[in-house]
Amino acid sequence: MARKQMNKAKCQYCGEDFTTTSMAKHLSSCPKHLEAIEKAESGKLESETLYYVRAFEPYAKDFWLDLEIKGSAKMKDLDHYLRGIWLECCGHLSEFSAGGWGSAKIAMTKKVSEVFDKYAEFTHIYDFGSESQTAVKFISNRQGKPLSKRPISLMARNLIPEVECRECQESSKWLCVECLYDTDDGGLVCQNHYDDHESHDQYGDILELVNSPRMGVCGYDGPAEPPY
Repeated sequence: MARKQMNKAKCQYCGEDFTTTSMAKHLSSCPKHLEAIEKAESGKLESETLYYVRAFEPYAKDFWLDLEIKGSAKMKDLDHYLRGIWLECCGHLSEFSAGGWGSAKIAMTKKVSEVFDKYAEFTHIYDFGSESQTAVKFISNRQGKPLSKRPISLMARNLIPEVECRECQESSKWLCVECLYDTDDGGLVCQNHYDDHESHDQYGDILELVNSPRMGVCGYDGPAEPPY
């Protein structure tokens, strides 16, 4: 799958785009992020340990999220979040583990603080048939009041990767799942070639690209509506 440029993520506070190597540094000094922290400190929520983590698709690494998670949150809260923003299609089973298949399982009832006391990185698997893996990596923590009443705050999310059409070098907007599985060209088409693309019966209609590593897998058709 040909990519047109290095993938970046958008800071959810100031709206600027940064790479994986510069986002953490940016968030530490982003004026809008610091304003949000200052505002939260004057609120009524209780202070606790908050964990800055990066969740990412561990192979191509085009899809990544920078999150702040309450230490008091449960792992099931993170599972619910990943399902909503990236994964949920048909109610498949999921699990956390220390490092993927065959490694120590991490219970959904565990507190986030307990897990990060033991692991700097762990794996989430959704759907044990057509699996989607997400790596979750510790970056830093801070003591303070959460930025939201919810267990998790989104700080940055990758921009949807720019990929080239199978027919030309224009940016793709659509994915033909049948072509994805039956050909070597990825099944990606731009808006112009979408109109001319032959119809198929086996995998259903051609899909509009969405910002998720599960695109084209099982019955996935896009993220849940925010807020996550």
